[in-house]
Amino acid sequence: MTTSDSGKDVTLHIAQNPEADELLGRSPLAALVGMLLDQQVPMEWAFTGPYTLAERMGSEDLDAGRIAAYDPDAFTELFTAKPAMHRYPGSMAKRVQQLCQYLVAEYDGDASAVWRDAATGADLLDRLKALPGFGTQKAQIFLALLGKQLGVRPPGWREAAGPYGEAGSHRSVADITGPESLVEVRAYKQEAKAAAKKAKAAKAAKKPGTSRKK
Repeated sequence: MTTSDSGKDVTLHIAQNPEADELLGRSPLAALVGMLLDQQVPMEWAFTGPYTLAERMGSEDLDAGRIAAYDPDAFTELFTAKPAMHRYPGSMAKRVQQLCQYLVAEYDGDASAVWRDAATGADLLDRLKALPGFGTQKAQIFLALLGKQLGVRPPGWREAAGPYGEAGSHRSVADITGPESLVEVRAYKQEAKAAAKKAKAAKAAKKPGTSRKK
């Protein structure tokens, strides 16, 4: 995952931190962990997490086997130590460890094996959805990131990624290539959230009230 299809080194700009982004570009596991952490916190915070975790473990990269075998309480402390690695450090520490345990059991600890020989985009999506902590949306976003920025493009990958696979879109971390696109993606997310809130309010307003007989 360190080079694209053109043979050039991959450079990511999701964390907006050179060291953290460098790790994301060269480490398949770091990219997966960053995607796992990307919920209910700013995107930059989530994707800086793998670098912070590696530092706290005294390593230059993440190792699925080591994380899987780590004492759960001690691993949680790595997340909760100030500054905390996530808004919900305890639960996310557990999810990261579960992810690594799954990778060890199913892929011999090799995160890149999840997508290395995927025959189609649909096949890859199924593999990603099977990962602990990866629902359909998260799996599609990561699939789009693989295709758009990391050179992993099995047949039908855009279709499998749904709207996140569309060229020229600014819907997710898959579309962040620098500060400007980060602003665009954040604006899109805010608009989508506002629209969803408005739709929910409208639906609630149309719902007939209920009366309680005495």
